[in-house]
Amino acid sequence: MRRIALFIGTNLAVLLLLSIVCHLFGIDQMAAARGYGGMTGLLAYAAVFGMGGAFISLAMSKMIAKWSTGARVIEQPQNESERWLVDTVRRHAQNAGIGMPEVAIYDAPEMNAFATGMTKNSSLVAVSSGLLQQMDREQVTAVLGHEIGHVANGDMVTLTLIQGVLNTLVILAARIVGRLVDSWMAGGRDDNRGGSGIGYFVVVMVLQLVFGLFASIIVAAFSRWREFRADAAGAQFAGRGAMISALQRLKGNHGESTLPQTIAAFGISGPLTDGLKRLFMSHPPLDERIAALQSAA
Repeated sequence: MRRIALFIGTNLAVLLLLSIVCHLFGIDQMAAARGYGGMTGLLAYAAVFGMGGAFISLAMSKMIAKWSTGARVIEQPQNESERWLVDTVRRHAQNAGIGMPEVAIYDAPEMNAFATGMTKNSSLVAVSSGLLQQMDREQVTAVLGHEIGHVANGDMVTLTLIQGVLNTLVILAARIVGRLVDSWMAGGRDDNRGGSGIGYFVVVMVLQLVFGLFASIIVAAFSRWREFRADAAGAQFAGRGAMISALQRLKGNHGESTLPQTIAAFGISGPLTDGLKRLFMSHPPLDERIAALQSAA
């Protein structure tokens, strides 16, 4: 639950902080006021901040991932294990028709791996030391196939687009409703004040939190769906049995992960939860993923 709260809270806090700053500097009121471009200006404002923030995060994803996990990129393999790891990623990348990703290892006790990057031909695939120590090579091969599947499917870009569009809609919808409430509080008078009142500001703050919550549910739903596709890719590259075996082995994590929240959604497995909290899970339960692979046989 803590990780779910952090995931949602981080996204909502960004929108909240953005609104406060823009309000303090008068940018928000100018964009929303009728005399400054109307709906076109408001939409442009929402798109710049909504899409812009999402794509800046994507562009910085490799750098953030390396820094936050302490991942060491394998420039020159130092031993046979690293050589095998790089060769396996290269083979998967060639089979998937993408450029060779950077390959990295980060120090963590749990079994995990992630992929990120701006494009299919400029990506990073990283595995934890715990995964290399606790899985056999057949299982690791499947995990690497899963991560290459994410890259080949363009999941990082698609997730960014969805997040950006939803951010834009959240910003836009909150300000439209805020404008209506502000006009109502002003007694329906034609607003030529060049700004907005306290009603507008309060409504925008509240609605961004509410709409942002629903947007997080949509993003999480796509994130869960893409895991099934990546599992199918892992099965294609390494064999269905190997992918199922790897997922079964991941149960040894007991739903725990030390991945930083900024890249937790890119890991091969996520925290376990139940009830309504499942709506915010970035990964489906491992049993559901295993069942999906078994039913595809």
